[in-house]
Amino acid sequence: MRERDVEKHLKTNIEKRNGWCVKFESPGLSGVPDRICMLPGGRLYFVEVKRPGQKLRKLQEKRKKQFENLGQHVYAVSSKEEVDEFMRRVIDDE
Repeated sequence: MRERDVEKHLKTNIEKRNGWCVKFESPGLSGVPDRICMLPGGRLYFVEVKRPGQKLRKLQEKRKKQFENLGQHVYAVSSKEEVDEFMRRVIDDE
């Protein structure tokens, strides 16, 4: 399975819940999460998508902490199963 397969699974699941899952690119600021997931009710999540078994790089960990220090919700997923778990525990639970 490739990273883009995991990313597509995330996007499809967010859209099924009437949300948007847009690519997040920030020229000049490396290490930001891949996707911004927006759901009804003002819910906003930043999600880093990795290949199966891959972990966040040091800079990505730093950016995650910076975002969280600003009160943002940041997650990382690296498989379809992790996307499903994210959807169950975070998205559907709120």
